[in-house]
Amino acid sequence: MSSYFYLQAEKNSKNADLLNRLGDYADYSKELIYVLNKPLGDVKYNYAYKSALIILAPKSKILFLDYGNNNEAFENFIEDVIEDVGSISDKFLYKDVIGRPRNWRTSLVETDINFKDITSIDTLFDELKINDESEKKKVDLLISLFIGSINDIERVKETVPLTTLDKVKQKIQLFDGDQTRFVYQKPQKKKIRIQGLSGTGKTELLLHKLKDLYTTDNSSTIFFTCHNKILADNLKKRIPSFFNFMKVEQQIEWETRLWCAHAWGSNSSPNSGAYRYICSKYQIPYYRYSYQMSFSKACSLACQDIREKFKDSKMPFAFNYMFIDESQDFDINFIELCDLVTENNIYIAGDIFQSIFDAEISSSIAPDFLLGKCYRTDPKTLMFAHALGMGLFEDTKLRWLEKKEWEDCGYNVYKDEEEQLHLSREPLRRFEDVEESFESIQLIPIKEKASDTVINILKKIIAENPTASPDDIGIILLDHDKEIYKLADVLEFKINLELKWDVNKAYESKEKLPKTILISNRNNVKGLEFPFVICISKKITKDPSYRNSLYTMLTRSFIKSYFVVPPTTASGLTQKMVDGLKQILKTKEMVIKEPSTREKKLIRTRFEYNLKNISHYDLMKKIFDLLKVEKKYHDKLIKISQEMDMGEEDEDTLVEFVKDNIKYIKD
Repeated sequence: MSSYFYLQAEKNSKNADLLNRLGDYADYSKELIYVLNKPLGDVKYNYAYKSALIILAPKSKILFLDYGNNNEAFENFIEDVIEDVGSISDKFLYKDVIGRPRNWRTSLVETDINFKDITSIDTLFDELKINDESEKKKVDLLISLFIGSINDIERVKETVPLTTLDKVKQKIQLFDGDQTRFVYQKPQKKKIRIQGLSGTGKTELLLHKLKDLYTTDNSSTIFFTCHNKILADNLKKRIPSFFNFMKVEQQIEWETRLWCAHAWGSNSSPNSGAYRYICSKYQIPYYRYSYQMSFSKACSLACQDIREKFKDSKMPFAFNYMFIDESQDFDINFIELCDLVTENNIYIAGDIFQSIFDAEISSSIAPDFLLGKCYRTDPKTLMFAHALGMGLFEDTKLRWLEKKEWEDCGYNVYKDEEEQLHLSREPLRRFEDVEESFESIQLIPIKEKASDTVINILKKIIAENPTASPDDIGIILLDHDKEIYKLADVLEFKINLELKWDVNKAYESKEKLPKTILISNRNNVKGLEFPFVICISKKITKDPSYRNSLYTMLTRSFIKSYFVVPPTTASGLTQKMVDGLKQILKTKEMVIKEPSTREKKLIRTRFEYNLKNISHYDLMKKIFDLLKVEKKYHDKLIKISQEMDMGEEDEDTLVEFVKDNIKYIKD
């Protein structure tokens, strides 16, 4: 299925040739085309005449085509559709920008092209082309109404934006073909997996699907969950905001029809987590976290207990539907538990590349919807983040993907005569109004103090984007020692003093707060995004956990990421990394020497060694033995590591953590 072409209208012998040619044109021109027979997003829109097509494409007039030769029925169809789209426009307050149907029908709708006269798709779109910028904006807004990809009209606005921040913020967002299929296609099986890179719009699609299920079945019960508590809190705030935005008239019946909480929960509150609620619902034992009790084990025991309890009777279901976001954070036992207690469908969204050190990228995962395009992050930023994370600019690479895996992650792959691999990504609509020379990713050397370097970046952002607010910026501290918290304190003081902005330390608040600039360690940013991200690190280390966080955090921005590091080679920053970034910014591609078969084998060996499972407690004990840490400090260090959310970190990271923190405990 093409991400550029979406077909909702029924294909038949009369229209098949045209539809096939439209699909081919969308693919080779890399332009979005939608072919409908009614507006999407509401089941109430149905029409008696079935031999008409509505063809939609950005920057082109809306085309109504009749392939049934019934002029009167076709005219009635046109009138009814335009009237209904006008009604949708009223509902979402678009009228002030696009006007009434009588205003836009004349200039933005084409109804006189004869179906049989279409010989060339290129010629067809030449005829439909719109040149006026304000008219282009209006037709994009009309398309968004047709496909249910509703934009905030206050954000989009009527005026032409001037700054980079406003250009990107005000860009009209449209579902691509894959996203539209996920929202509107009826599922053919119970578990529906949607997978893609970070920023492909997975969470937004889950919200659209949630809205659809909640409003079409008034008795449905739904649990929306994820692993991370700060993301769960953020989602719980987003749902009512999203429902209000989509003009949902039904009230949300929290903890009766709809739940949104992280996966585990606490013993004191049955509604605090998916696993906790399931234990309460079925009256089975609830297990707290301990050295011997992982979340995976708790879920496995819950499955056993439920099956045992209902082995001689019919088991009632806990929910009609479940939504699982950031599914890469869970293993099979939690998914199995959700499957056991859910009646209809489970929608599972995960990042194909959230961990660039997953054992398999393509072969172990069979998603129903694979989203290759990252709509949040500029392709240049994404490429450099992948390169740093995987060590692609280093002699000894940390990770390598084969051709299909690169392609599944949205890359165009080409090998030249010198066996150099050229990796590039498709440009995105979101950034088409931004200058070609704009640098969406920048390396910033720490001149004197890291705090002063960050303050200078903030002042530059504000100078270049006068409408920037504290909410537009995230500051992420990538290292895993106590020094980062001292830096956060200094930054808070200087930001308050020099910019008069309030600061939110996410590792303390565990949530995103309005009208504040967020400062976080690398564990509390999942699911969040910002126009601007500033990542700070003392050293680019080799350990997989750090590199994966580096990739993930750099791609939290949808305009620009700044990577702040010391300029010396001791920081791990090499000239090859600097040159690699220059090439990406200049040519919009990475040129990488492919490892030899022997090198790939060594990469795989190191990689598989890092994947060996060992409990956090056992790993810490091993490190204490390695570093000869006195026994009286063991429990204290383990407790601190848990408080800092380091339960899933690798050995190298934890070794550095113990080295950095043992001196504070001894003092």
